[in-house]
Amino acid sequence: MSHAIDTAPGRPHIDPHTPRLLQPLARGLLWVNQALVVLGMLALLVASGVLSWSVFSRYLFQASTDWQDEAAVFCLVGATFLCAAHVQSQRGHVGIEALAGLLPAALNRLRLALVDLLSTLFCAFFAWKSWTLFHEAWSEGQTTSSSWAPPLWIPYGLMALGMSLLCLQLALQLSARLNALRAAATGRAA
Repeated sequence: MSHAIDTAPGRPHIDPHTPRLLQPLARGLLWVNQALVVLGMLALLVASGVLSWSVFSRYLFQASTDWQDEAAVFCLVGATFLCAAHVQSQRGHVGIEALAGLLPAALNRLRLALVDLLSTLFCAFFAWKSWTLFHEAWSEGQTTSSSWAPPLWIPYGLMALGMSLLCLQLALQLSARLNALRAAATGRAA
């Protein structure tokens, strides 16, 4: 249920309340997000093809399929994390709006800014931790435990990059939300 608080999904755009100084960054992130969505779609297609081949080759040829599961998981991790910022740019993540209809409009705008702030802080911590996992996997040469043994820096790197982009998207949206709150406060005071 939406109360028209957030933008409706559709054509990607930049929030008009984004501070002028951050608009070039917002345009660049919009372009990156759109490119990563295309890569995410391709990764999902590859994962479905790999898993379909795995089932087919196991059934018909009794072939070993140890690499297919990990390849599909790597594709799914990449698609999930690299597309998260695009989903957030559309405000497409799950949100509970039970309070939206109960709160006055001004208090609801403050609630939304607080949610954006807490989400940004959580994602910043998650991104930092993901980069530390990436660094450990890279520097220690960690691999999966299968016979194929691909390096673990690949999924950790995808996760770290995706969470960093999500954090940047949230920070841009938070700045736009705070800019809108400031404009509403000064407009009411005048």
